[in-house]
Amino acid sequence: MKVIVDTSVWSLALRRGAESPADPVEELRRLIRDHRAQMLGPVRQEILSGIRRRSQFETLEKHLDSFPDFPILSSDYVTAARFFNTCRSKGVQGSNTDFLICAAAVRGGFSIFTTDGDFFVFAQHVPITLHKPGYTCV
Repeated sequence: MKVIVDTSVWSLALRRGAESPADPVEELRRLIRDHRAQMLGPVRQEILSGIRRRSQFETLEKHLDSFPDFPILSSDYVTAARFFNTCRSKGVQGSNTDFLICAAAVRGGFSIFTTDGDFFVFAQHVPITLHKPGYTCV
């Protein structure tokens, strides 16, 4: 099963000089080795946003080119809005991008690998599957 890797995991892997939890980074490496890491355009945008040095941006952009985007369809935006409304009716807030990730994952039959606790709350209300390091999915 392919796994959408959320920005939170990519950020841990790309940090320099800062200590990061080894498990998510090692799992990302494993997913990449197994050709299971799936990229989405909105995640790519989040990863590249805020990089100040042009050379750093271009280097990272080139590395990320190895991961083609799973296409986002119009129906994914509608599903994301449904997920947003479902969660909001339960008192759960989330970003449009997070719900778009959820919608694309459901359509593609992918799990989501994240360290963002919001997704664990979303999973109680919408039909997403979360990837757990060391396992196929939970």
